[in-house]
Amino acid sequence: MGKVSIGLRGWRFDEEEVFDEDGEFKRLEEIPEETRLRLQRLELLVTEPCQACWLIHGDENIAECNVAEAVYGEPRSEVALCDEHEPDFLYWFREEGGERYMGEDELKDAFHEWFAGGGRAPEDYGGVEHVDTDPEDLPDPSEVDPEEVAIEPPEDGKRIDLRDVDLGREYPSS
Repeated sequence: MGKVSIGLRGWRFDEEEVFDEDGEFKRLEEIPEETRLRLQRLELLVTEPCQACWLIHGDENIAECNVAEAVYGEPRSEVALCDEHEPDFLYWFREEGGERYMGEDELKDAFHEWFAGGGRAPEDYGGVEHVDTDPEDLPDPSEVDPEEVAIEPPEDGKRIDLRDVDLGREYPSS
């Protein structure tokens, strides 16, 4: 097995730590602590607005923010970004000294300060080329019988299902 991104690009997980032999998410208590923390953070981040968009629009215009599609940094000090602003983060990290914050709690605040101060990647900065494997191989939800996939509430151990997330969620405007 290899490494996979789940929910957002950026954080990579060892498949054998996260999935059982049937390809289903393992129970939380079966997942190593560091991986479990990242998965729990992803549950919260997967529908959050891009932090760079939020710095531009603020809470009063949060509906203008794009939904995050990538995450960098450590849990609780992560930077969640949309496709438009991911190159800004990568430029800051690679070219503006952001690398010195790798693994540090200050990463998020340092990027926010740089971005809020007008820092941006040059227009022609390419960032990272992402490759989605078999994106067409996902089942069409309209072809699934809801009774066939009904989920009973978990008994004692909570299971994570990032596939059951409303990605079309709109953010209220204040």
